[in-house]
Amino acid sequence: MSLVTKGIGLAKKAKHHFQDQIKERTPVYLSPVRRIERVASKERICAMTFDDGPCRLPPSPDHFRGKALTLVLAELLERYSAKGTFDVVGDTSANYPDKPGKHGSASWGGVSYDHYPDFKQDANGGAANCPDLIARLLAGGHEITSHTYSHVLFGWKPLVYGRRHYLSGLDPVVEDLKRLHSLMETRWGYRIRLSRPPHYVDSIRGGFSSYDAYALMGYQYMAANYDGAGWLPLATYEAEVEAMWRPMERLLLETPDAFCGQIIFQKDGYNMARRSPVADGLDKQLQLLTDHGYRIVTVSELLEHSPFEDVFPDSEVGTAARRLLNQGWCVAYQDNTIRPDSVLTRGELAMMLFGWESVPRRIAMIRSGRAPFRDLEPRHPYSGAAAQAVQSGAATAVGGRFRPGDPVTAVELAQFCSTRMGKTPPLLNRDSFTHEEFFRMAVKLMEP
Repeated sequence: MSLVTKGIGLAKKAKHHFQDQIKERTPVYLSPVRRIERVASKERICAMTFDDGPCRLPPSPDHFRGKALTLVLAELLERYSAKGTFDVVGDTSANYPDKPGKHGSASWGGVSYDHYPDFKQDANGGAANCPDLIARLLAGGHEITSHTYSHVLFGWKPLVYGRRHYLSGLDPVVEDLKRLHSLMETRWGYRIRLSRPPHYVDSIRGGFSSYDAYALMGYQYMAANYDGAGWLPLATYEAEVEAMWRPMERLLLETPDAFCGQIIFQKDGYNMARRSPVADGLDKQLQLLTDHGYRIVTVSELLEHSPFEDVFPDSEVGTAARRLLNQGWCVAYQDNTIRPDSVLTRGELAMMLFGWESVPRRIAMIRSGRAPFRDLEPRHPYSGAAAQAVQSGAATAVGGRFRPGDPVTAVELAQFCSTRMGKTPPLLNRDSFTHEEFFRMAVKLMEP
C-alpha cells in the first residue's frame, strides 16, 4: 500500500471520527428532508447505490470486451435479480478551464472541478451524453437519483477540496438540481425523488444547506451506511477488488443480519488510480449477499418497505408514523429517526404540521434577516413553521415569543388539531405528550 493510499485511509478515518463527534454535539431537528443511511428491517433486504455515472468507457482493466462500465454493472445486478440505484450526473463538460490533479489523489479528475468519467473524457459520461445507458437502466428496473447536473460542490470544503470551485448560493444549487430533474422528466418522463450532494458537502453560502435545496425540490437526502470501498486506490487492482468483498464476507459471517435495511455506497466510474474494481468486486458482493438470503432493491423500494431508521414498519408506532408521513407530515428528524419516546415540543408540533409548506417562508426569513419571534431566529429550523402556525391560528405567541422548546400542553394540542385537522382530541389533563402518543392520537382523529 502506497503512502498516498495510507494517507487517504487515515484521513477518512479521522473524518468519520470528527463527524461522529460533531453529530453527538449537534441538536437534531424535525425536517421535511430526511438523511437516509439505512432503515429498520427484520428482513434481509438492502440497497446498492452507484455514484457519478452513467459511464460509457469500459472497465479498467477491461475484462468485459469493451462494454460500457454502467452496462456491466446493470447486467451483473440483473444476473442476481437485483435492482440498483444509480446516482447520476448530467454533464461535467462545462467544468473547464481546469487541469488534472495528481494521479492517485482526490483531484485525479480535476483540480478546480470534477470531470466524469475522467479528465477530457466528459462526453463519455453523464445522463446528457449517455441517453442509451439511462434508457437501459430504466428498462432494467433500476432507479435514477440525482448527484446534480454538473457535480460542482454546494459549498466550500477546505479539507481535501479547498481549491475546488463551488456554487455561489442556494439559487445556483437549486438551478443545477432542476437542470438534471428537467432532463430526466423531458427525455424519459422520469421523476427524481432522491439526491446525494457531491462529496457530501451540505453547507451552502448564505446560511443555507443541502436540506433547504432538497426541500425546495421535494427530494429526500440519500446517504449510505456501508462503504463498498471500490473508490479507494490500493497497491494493485486485485487488492482493490478484495477490499470490496472481503470485509463484507467477514461482517456477514459475524452478523448475518448486518445488512438488513442497509444502503451501500458504490461508484459507477473509475477510482483515484483510474481503475474500476467495482466491475469485478460487485459480482462477489452480490454472491455473498444472495447466499445469505438478501434481496437487493432500489432505495425507493427500501423506503416503501420501511421508512424510518429507529422503528420497525410493522410496529404500531411505525405504522402510525408512516400514515402521517404519507399525508405530508414531517414526523421524522433529519437523521430519519422518529424517537417515539421524546417529549413533543411546540416547535416540533408546528414543524410536523406545517413543515413542507413553510419552506419558502423560512428561506425568505433567512434572506431578509427578519426574526419571526423574539426567541426564534430566522435560521432556526422551525422558524417558518412556527410563523405559519401562528398566522393560521393553530398556535399563539404571547409577548412575541413562540417558546419552541416548551412541551405541548393538552390545550395547545387541541388548538393545533382543531385548526389544522378540523377535529379536537379529548382534552386530557396533561402537561406533555410523547411523539408516539401524538402519532396515535392524530391517526385516530383521521378516522372517519
